[in-house]
Formats: sequence, structure tokens, C-alpha cells
Amino acid sequence: MMTRKLFGTDGIRGTANIEPMTAETALKVAMSTAIQFHRGDHRHLAVIGKDTRLSGYMLEPALTAGLISMGMDVVLVGPMPTPAVAMLTRSLRADLGIMISASHNPFQDNGIKLFGPDGYKLSDEVEGEIEARLNDPLGTGLVKPAALGRASRLDDASGRYIEFVKNTFPRGLRLDGLKIVVDCAHGAAYKVAPKVLWELGAEVVAVGVKPDGININRGCGATAPAMLQSEVLANGADLGIALDGDADRLILVDEKGRQVDGDQLMGMVGRSWCETGRLKGNGVVATVMSNLGLERYLKGIGLDLVRTPVGDRYVVEHMREHGFNVGGEQSGHIVLSDYGTTGDGLVAALQVLAVIQESKRRVSEVCRVFDPLPQLLKNVRFGGGAPLEDDLVKEAIRDGEARLDGIGRLLIRKSGTEPVIRVMAEGDDESLVNAVVGDIVNSIQQAAAREQEAAE
Repeated sequence: MMTRKLFGTDGIRGTANIEPMTAETALKVAMSTAIQFHRGDHRHLAVIGKDTRLSGYMLEPALTAGLISMGMDVVLVGPMPTPAVAMLTRSLRADLGIMISASHNPFQDNGIKLFGPDGYKLSDEVEGEIEARLNDPLGTGLVKPAALGRASRLDDASGRYIEFVKNTFPRGLRLDGLKIVVDCAHGAAYKVAPKVLWELGAEVVAVGVKPDGININRGCGATAPAMLQSEVLANGADLGIALDGDADRLILVDEKGRQVDGDQLMGMVGRSWCETGRLKGNGVVATVMSNLGLERYLKGIGLDLVRTPVGDRYVVEHMREHGFNVGGEQSGHIVLSDYGTTGDGLVAALQVLAVIQESKRRVSEVCRVFDPLPQLLKNVRFGGGAPLEDDLVKEAIRDGEARLDGIGRLLIRKSGTEPVIRVMAEGDDESLVNAVVGDIVNSIQQAAAREQEAAE
């Protein structure tokens, strides 16, 4: 397999206007990707969407120029959710889809996510081939003037996506009688999400719908649900829906203001689909981060929990390969392959709302299907080097694994999107979980400090 350095677990990501997230690199990536997806003599087409970050104005024209220079036409859809770009790539029979977003990251970050003509994120192998081609001379493959691509805007892109999402909701069912607060994180779904819910009959209180280029995900959205929790209580709402910056993940808040994460939602949808004969694969695909409580709950109702590495792309790959139709991540990426090719916060929300409406019960009664085991996740930011290779860190990890053996789980991993090491432990004994995580975090911080001193 080709080695990837530029691509992480979810495309390319970095700080805007600093390598690799510069206009120059975006141009090169577009040119390399155009060569990768050249498939015959037809007019090739790419769909480009973005979220609401200021740097989108820099990356969008750079990507467009790169594609056009290689003879590929471009359709610009503006601020749209990541799953909308995947859907439109298939709907328009395009050769390529590109989403400009850093998802839940702060505004200063941005990213480039690539979709193939089938609407799925690219494999590690294809990303490696694209990355390898970036070393070619810049002019490689440029077309003659008459063969240059053209760019146009798809004015009804949001309307197409709204109808697509609404069509995933059961016919004959409506959201009448539900008061819903929806937090769009000042991100890509700020227009479409409130419309979908309102058109299906809900009373909608929309927050996080005033993007200014720098407020995306700031104190709002799926990664900061405190605002939504207070809004649900203040408005006496039946529930709250929090999306992230590119609307591919979902966190719910019940009528009591309590958070409902992706694990609960996967358990709920998995059980509901099993009862109605819709579930495929006899289980749910999740990642190594999902709570042990979900695994025990599914086992108790005769279903499997299959774990993959972190990243919804790996969840989708396993679902496709083994015939599952429900999967996702604790963080709120819910993948329902009957409807789409990637995580879709709005589609997932509608499936949950369908179960709520059909049950005629409160959200707190429907959406909390298991008691999660105590789980603690801490992020340790480091300035470079490889703290996980330090002997004292390895010893602390071995000690933690021994202490949790048989009664819990320990997971240490380096983030694929930022310079952070994630330390997660869970188990029946909360104090033990806290102690194990604390010891390992301290050892990593000390190792990072030693490396910093050595470098200076």
C-alpha cells in the first residue's frame, strides 16, 4: 500500500494558510485527483461543497482552478453538509466529490474530503496514489486551452438535499406536536436543517444559524452541547438536535436536558430496525471508542457489536464488506447505508424521531437504551516527537492494562487529525478508570516535556 503522510483518518486537515492547508497544496491535490479519476472520453465533472469557514473562500477557487486546468467541469454547491456532497456526487453522476471542511474543528482549521463517483470516501490505497502523484512536476497532465473545464453553480442544491432527507422519513408520519431545538453550529447545515424539521411539521427553535466565517463550532454544535442543553430547558422543548460544522454527526438532548450520544442512538436504531426486520448483518458496526455498555446491551438482545479503528470511513468499509446497514461512532457519526454512503446527522435524526413518534413516549424513555460504563477520555496535546515510544509511557500503559484486565478496557491512540494523543479507559469501577487514565496522561506529558527539552 502507498504510504500516506498528507491524508489522515478523514481526508487532509490542517491550519488554514499553513501547509498543507494552503491554496497551493489545494491546487496540486485537485490536479492529482483529477488524473486519478479520469475515466474515459466523457466530460468529467466534480462537485465541490464547503462549510462556513472563512478559509473556504481561499480553498474553493484553488481546487476549482486545479480541476479546470485538467479538463474537469466543476459544480459549486456552496455551504452544504458533507453527506449532501456525497449524495449530489451520485445524483449528478459526477466523477468526483470534494468537501471543504474540518468538521468539528475550530474555524482556523480546514480540510479537504474526497468522494469517489459512488459517493463513498476514498480508500487508504487511492489516497496514497493521489498523494504520491503530488511529487510530479506541476504541469503534468494539463489540457489544451479548448479542453479546459468550466465552473457553474447548482442553485437548487439545498432543495435537492432537503427533499432527499425528507424522503428517508416514513411516509404518513409527521413531526406534529414536537418542539425541537436544532443547533447547526454556525456550520454547513444552518439553512437546510431547520427547513427539513419545519417542513415535516415540527415546531423549530433554530440556534447556531448565523455563521460569520469564524464562529463555526464555537461554544455550540455536537462537540459543545451545553448551549443546546440550556436552550432545550429554557424553551420547554421535547428534544434538541446538535450537528457539527459539516453536519455529518449528531448528538441529541432529551427533554430533561441530558445528552444522548452516538452509542445510545446506534443501540436504539439497531434494536428498532431488528424488531421491524430491517437490520442487516445481525448487529451494529462501531469503533474501538464505543462504550462497553453498548456491546453488552446488544449482546443481551441477540445482536453483535463489531469494532473498527476510529474513523467513520473504516466503519463504512466494514459495513459494505460484511453487509451491515447500521453503524457509526460514539461521537455521533451515524451511518445508515440504506440511505447514504457516509455519516449524516440529519438523516440519523429523522430515524430517531421516527421511533420517538411511533412509540408516543418521551425522548428520555426511548433514547437511553443502556447504562454506559464509566468511561474517561483525555486528550494530551504534544509539540512533536513520539511520546508513545518512551519507555516510561509504555510501562504506564502496560500497568494500566493489567489493572483493567477482565473488568474494563484501555485504548491509547494518536489522533489522525491533530497533534493529540487520546487516552481512554472504561470499566465497572469509576475510581480505577480515573486513576489509570491519570497515571498514563501524566507519563505522556512528562515524556513530551523531556522531548521538548532535548529538542531545545
